[in-house]
Amino acid sequence: MGMSTRQILEVSQLTDGDSQIPGHHFPPIIYTALAIYIPAFSARFLKESTYDVFTRRPDDTVGHSLAGPRPSVNPSIAAHSQSIPNGLSPPSAEAKESMVGEPVFLEENRSHVIRTVLTGLPDSASVFWSLVTAAMNLVLVAMVVDLIYRGPVWHPSHDVSFARVGFVSDSSAKILVREPDTTQLPIYVSYRRAELPGSRENGSSAINDAWKSAGQIFWLSNETDYTSAVTISRLRSDSLYQYAVSNNHTGQFKTAPSTGLSPRDSGGIFTFLTSSCIKPHFPYNPFSHPLSIPGLRDLAKWIPDLHAQFMLFLGDFIYIDVPKRFGTDVESYRREYRQVYASPDWPSVSKNLPWIHVLDDHEIANDWDGNTTGLYQAAVDPWELYHTSVNPPEVRAGASYFSFIQGPASFFLMDTRRYRSPEFEAPPESYEKTMLGRVQIADLMSWLRRSEPAGVRWKIIASSIPFTKNWRFGDQDTWAGYLVEREMILKAMWDVGLRGGVGVIILSGDRHEFAATAFPPPTGGKWPLSATVHEFSTSPLSQFYLPVRTYQQRDIDDVCIKYIPDGNSKFGAVEITKPAASDQSVLKFRLFVDGEESWSYVLTTPPNVAGGGRGKDALWG
Repeated sequence: MGMSTRQILEVSQLTDGDSQIPGHHFPPIIYTALAIYIPAFSARFLKESTYDVFTRRPDDTVGHSLAGPRPSVNPSIAAHSQSIPNGLSPPSAEAKESMVGEPVFLEENRSHVIRTVLTGLPDSASVFWSLVTAAMNLVLVAMVVDLIYRGPVWHPSHDVSFARVGFVSDSSAKILVREPDTTQLPIYVSYRRAELPGSRENGSSAINDAWKSAGQIFWLSNETDYTSAVTISRLRSDSLYQYAVSNNHTGQFKTAPSTGLSPRDSGGIFTFLTSSCIKPHFPYNPFSHPLSIPGLRDLAKWIPDLHAQFMLFLGDFIYIDVPKRFGTDVESYRREYRQVYASPDWPSVSKNLPWIHVLDDHEIANDWDGNTTGLYQAAVDPWELYHTSVNPPEVRAGASYFSFIQGPASFFLMDTRRYRSPEFEAPPESYEKTMLGRVQIADLMSWLRRSEPAGVRWKIIASSIPFTKNWRFGDQDTWAGYLVEREMILKAMWDVGLRGGVGVIILSGDRHEFAATAFPPPTGGKWPLSATVHEFSTSPLSQFYLPVRTYQQRDIDDVCIKYIPDGNSKFGAVEITKPAASDQSVLKFRLFVDGEESWSYVLTTPPNVAGGGRGKDALWG
């Protein structure tokens, strides 16, 4: 029983809807197992004898009896049992008369420490280790209770106050402010240039670093969970700014370089970060703060060196249903968002780093495919308040997918939850199934077909779930369950490579593992090999990794470049440069696992030359 309890605790920390493991079922299983274990342990411990009693033939007794003469125990007892449990009465007179007098031998039970500790079974020969194994099981169950309840019950974070930067363009920045103390109203938002003292504008006039007003917040209430968004406008491109909020929050951000250009500093490298999946107090540590997020500390260590423009977070910012769902109302969802922002580790990754977001299932419910029905209405309330309000521009009014251009890259952030068909309504090859819905797929196709402004050399698609079909467990929730639409998108991406000059990559998350996958066009077709599309799927930022290997290449359509499953904290850095003496742009993906750089990969844009696929491939590289 002790082993079972420990195994259940370990598995309960390895539960995730992404892999279709029902995490919310484990707490009641653990409590039920404990309720069975306590009386079973007590009964066995109290009734088990500390001696074994056995008989031997007279000529086979040498060396088996206890020291000294034969023990003064009624020999007829041996006819009844090989051992005498505590509390049993001696045999009757009739039994005594029917028994042949034989020697009886007593042997004290040997202590089985390892068996006791591993199985949780009591050992009559060792009261100490029996109590130790029982205590271990009780402590493990207490840890489960602590993991599940300490955060939600003792830290609902109603009083969390913060400000963070959302989407930053080349001329504006969005700031999200939360302040539950309405005595702070009105709240003033100010900003100023933050370059080094003595810096000059384009090498001539001195920079004006005087504070300017960005606006005021006059009203906050529970209707918006005491949040409000402020937009700072009329900013200069590729410039460092400081913002300050009158409720004692401040931070910095850097505006994007103008369309098609690279940053003036940072060696001309345009960098942004990507990851997904956050759960406070995972992996579990009983001595840490219940809202601690260890992966954020790993990220914070690298922020000063990477000079990233923003974090592109690809979903599962909250886990409403792991390890236990506490409610389906709006407040239950809001609490999950507040707890992330109230984490003691959050300020270190938001003070100088803008965050933009994509929606995934755990912001609603595991493997969500219910469109806007049911839980969606409660779940989308805090998603819009905390994320959409400061996200990039919507592709169209009312949509929950976004598009923007920064420097050398054009982005399309898909919504793979709101518009999809049910996963098991039809087989993956069905023409009736859709991941994106009729309108979103049309918008994505238009974005892929359009010509980008001069200097924009990469089209980057953000998908909350993996595009590859190489993940073999729970794959119906990924693009592997929507193969017809996937093929349509792949062909449109290969067409981009056929035109030349612009490369396409996909960024995804969700699986708590890392994999880089290539999607080469079919041989003998119109597309050159240089049109190959690449996907980098990175997660979790701070969660558990799966101990079971679930990614496997089985055909030549989805080619595995690199698979790194281990690591509780993973994020990627995408760096785009244009060498001075080259017609091509270079994209480098750097992977960081548990705070250390673990792997990197370099791509170049397809050659911008006329001719067929063979001719283009001869110049690619």
